Amino acid sequence: MTAHRTRSARIDRRTLLKGAGTTIALPWMESRSVWGMEKRNESDIELYPQRFAVLFMACGVHTAHWWAKGRGKEMLLGKSLMPLDPIKEKLNVVQGLFNQNANGVGIHPGQTGNILSGAALQKGAELKGGISIDQLLANQLGQETTVPSMVLGCEQPITGYHETNFSMAYSSHISWQNATSPVPMEVYPSLAFDSLFDNQGSRRNKSILDRVSEHAADIRRSVGQADRVKLDEFLSSVREVEKRSDKMRDGQEKAKQRSVQTGTSPAMMSRPENGLPEDIREHMRLMCDIVALALQTDRTRFASLLLCRDISGLFYPFLGVRNAHHSASHNDTSEDWEKISRFYCEQYAYLAGKLDSMQEADGTVLDHSCLMFVNNMWSGSRHDSTRVPLLLAGGLDQKLETGRVLDYSESADEDRKLCSLYISIANRMGSSLSKFGDAKKPLNTL
Repeated sequence: MTAHRTRSARIDRRTLLKGAGTTIALPWMESRSVWGMEKRNESDIELYPQRFAVLFMACGVHTAHWWAKGRGKEMLLGKSLMPLDPIKEKLNVVQGLFNQNANGVGIHPGQTGNILSGAALQKGAELKGGISIDQLLANQLGQETTVPSMVLGCEQPITGYHETNFSMAYSSHISWQNATSPVPMEVYPSLAFDSLFDNQGSRRNKSILDRVSEHAADIRRSVGQADRVKLDEFLSSVREVEKRSDKMRDGQEKAKQRSVQTGTSPAMMSRPENGLPEDIREHMRLMCDIVALALQTDRTRFASLLLCRDISGLFYPFLGVRNAHHSASHNDTSEDWEKISRFYCEQYAYLAGKLDSMQEADGTVLDHSCLMFVNNMWSGSRHDSTRVPLLLAGGLDQKLETGRVLDYSESADEDRKLCSLYISIANRMGSSLSKFGDAKKPLNTL
C-alpha cells in the first residue's frame, strides 16, 4: 500500500461519534483500525499520527536547580526537574541552545516573539518577525487533521509597547502564522473545549456525551473487550473535562456582559473579572487536558500552550510566593523562584504523563509525539538568553532517542542554534527543511 493510500484510508476510516451539533473523534482502538490498518507494516511509514506540541514559560528558571546528568533509569534530576522523574526514560534534557536573534535586542519582547521562529524582530508599530515552527509544520503536515493546529494560552495577550520600543504582541504570542501576524490564541477553556468537539450553537449547554450516547452504545457493542474499557475511560475523561469547562463558561459569559456594560475589553480586566479561572492551577491543568484530548483523538497534531506570557503578572499564593511572576524572576536565586520553576515543570510533567497514559497501538501517545518545554531566557535577573532551558519528551515513534542529557554549552555558536533543533524535529516528522530561522543545518547528535 502506498503512503498516499495509507493516509487516505486513515482519514476515511477514522471512528467518529456523532450527535446533534457535535462530533467526537475516538482514540486508536485495536479492534477498529481508526487510522487505517490492523497491524503495522514495515513498508508503511507514518502509520501512527506523530505530534509536536510546545509548552512555554517566560522569564527564566532557577539555574542552580535546573540540571540533569546520567542516562535512562540512572538519570539524576535537579530539584526543579524532579516532577519529571517518572518519565525520565522518555525525556531529553537539552542544555546550551540559544536563539541568536534574541540576543542584544533589549529585554523581554525581543527575546520572546521569536522563540519558535528564530527571526529578527522589528521594533515600532509594524510587526515583523517570522513564521513559527509549529505553524510551518501545521501548514506542511497538518492537512490530515480537522484542525491544523491548536494555539492556547493561560494569560490574556497585552497591547502597547515595551520601553525598548518592541510591541508587547511579541511578549504575548509564541505562535506566528507569518512574519506580521500571531495566531489568535484561545485563553478560555470552555471555548477551547467547544472547538475540540465542534460544540457550537444553542446546544452548547447540553452535554456532548448525552448527544452522542446512542452512537457510543453502538460502537461499544462492535468492539472487543479491551477497546470497551478504553472507550469507557476515554468518555469518562471527556465528561470530566466537560464538567470543568462548563463551570468556567458562566464566568466567561459574565465577563462578556461586563465588557459590554463598561466598554472595557476582557483583555484589560484582571482575573476573575475577565472570565478566566482565578486559580491558575485549575486553568493550566484544564488546558493541558484539552491539549491531551486533541492529540489523542487526532483532532490536531500540532499545539502550543503559553502557560504564562513574558512580563507576566500571574500570582502564586498556593506556593507561598508573594511577588508576581515577573518581579519574582528578578530574584531568581531565591527559594520562591525555585518553587515557581518547579511549578511550571509540574505542568509539563502532568501533560507528558497524561499522554504517556494513553495507549496507542504498540506504545502511547507520548511515544508517538515530541512534547517540548521552552523558556525564553536562562536567568531572569540578568535577562540572559545566551542559552535557554529546554526539555523534550517522547520519541516520535522511535525517531528520537530519549533518556539523555544533551549539552551544547561548549559547542560553537553555529552548532548550538535553537532553530537547528527545529529543523531536526521537522525532518523526523516528514518535512524536508534545509534551513529555518537563523539555522542552515540540523542539530548535531540529536
